[in-house]
Amino acid sequence: MPLPPPAERGATVIPDRVVARIATRVARTALARRAAPPRGGHPEAVAPPDASAATRGGTTRLHLAVDLPYPTDIPGVSLDIQRDVAERVTELTGLPVTEVTVTVRRLVPKAGFARGRVQ
Repeated sequence: MPLPPPAERGATVIPDRVVARIATRVARTALARRAAPPRGGHPEAVAPPDASAATRGGTTRLHLAVDLPYPTDIPGVSLDIQRDVAERVTELTGLPVTEVTVTVRRLVPKAGFARGRVQ
């Protein structure tokens, strides 16, 4: 029995929560490469990234919330994460990612970083 033409077979729909879960894993990998966790600090102090996704009209917009070690190049690391996540999510889902917004939830000081006020 021959298959119907591709246009008549239907479409694969990837739920937003699945795209968000993929983005979370990709962001975690990107963070591990770009922003090493604080040395000697508490590993639990850096929370895993959170992600949300909105897919409309065949394109996806992502929002990521991340913790970053401090000091670090915040704009540079954020841009790298945006790029990595957009490229990898597009590769894995086939959905073009048109926007990735990164929110830095908090900065986690590295061990030995002087705390207190500067005088």
